[in-house]
Amino acid sequence: MSSPTRRLLTGRTIAALATALIPTTLTLAVVRATGSAADLGLVLACELLPMLVLLPVAGVIADRFPPQRIVLAADLLRGAAQLAIAAELLTGVARIPDLAALSALTGAGVAFGTPAVRTLIAAVVAEPERLRTNARLGVATGLAQVTAPAMAGALVLAVGAGWSSLLTGGLFVGSALTLGGLRPVRAARRNPRRAFITELGEGWAETRRHPWFLASVLGHGVWHLAAGFLLTLGPLIAVRHLGGETSWVIITQLGTAGLLAGVYVAPRLPVSRPLMAAAVGAAAYALPMAAFAVPMPMVLVTIAYCAAMFGLGVLSPLWETAMQQRIPEEALGRVGSFDGLISFASRPLGLAVAAPIAALTGATAPLLIGAVLVAAANLAVLAIPDVRRVPVPRTAGHRPELTST
Repeated sequence: MSSPTRRLLTGRTIAALATALIPTTLTLAVVRATGSAADLGLVLACELLPMLVLLPVAGVIADRFPPQRIVLAADLLRGAAQLAIAAELLTGVARIPDLAALSALTGAGVAFGTPAVRTLIAAVVAEPERLRTNARLGVATGLAQVTAPAMAGALVLAVGAGWSSLLTGGLFVGSALTLGGLRPVRAARRNPRRAFITELGEGWAETRRHPWFLASVLGHGVWHLAAGFLLTLGPLIAVRHLGGETSWVIITQLGTAGLLAGVYVAPRLPVSRPLMAAAVGAAAYALPMAAFAVPMPMVLVTIAYCAAMFGLGVLSPLWETAMQQRIPEEALGRVGSFDGLISFASRPLGLAVAAPIAALTGATAPLLIGAVLVAAANLAVLAIPDVRRVPVPRTAGHRPELTST
């Protein structure tokens, strides 16, 4: 592994841990400050909305400027926002409008960093090593998502939410400094700069040139929507029919283990057609949807959920690598921003509408319909010729090299 790749992995691992600390810290901080569900919803929504609004803008920016500079600025912005939240909490102020505004800045940092990270990986990592690098990043992100809530909760209970936010801000600054030494050896191949709307339109035109991408992203959007339903209705079904709260904890923890296992083995699988494997991995999410809908016995539900999470674990590095290989580097930020937009929007929508729909129809119907839609939307991708073809490696010298100072 080259020095720039190690530096990239270190920086993104630190950022993943910081990102995973935020939800628990903010939730406990707001609950302690006001105890109002409306206040909590406002603060969390103020982080999500900038992501949705700014992602198309961020895609254009990612294709205009060197990605390491954008990721550096995004991490510094998130770090500054979290340090400001820490200052409020440590001084005992904790005004909800301030927390909402600072959460919006954090969301803006996520929006600008998301498409730039893909282009950064394409710039730093040689094509034969990208799958392994994406898998390592996936494992680091998964471990962060498992450990960070407990870490944030322990910090909040022991010393207060302000110290957890202070740690989060420090980690983002550390990530930014880690990536600050990456610089391009030669300029990336970029199109002449034009009006923003023109470049945004060109990004959409490039997206439409890849039917495999559009179909896959729509399929991913369906499983994200279905995940919102399952994460809302699953705990209720587990409590009522599968043995109580402990059963849901066991199912989700074993599912997380399955996810990490899938990410870990993805670069070691003999996969010659990664988009086909990614589509099957996404379609596997239909299994727990159907298992919870019946519901099946606890053992079968757990196996179904683990299989689905394993499939999503395999999907993640394969999909990221396929994008970095098949999308022209000068358009990767804009094309990738549409992927992020669908993903960020679909799951909250599922979370929002699951309970009202289940109140009208019961939990069985929406879960079964969701299972059918997940399977159909993702397996339909297999009909596209580009999905079934074996990818051809790009010629050497196509990508910009980066080194560390």
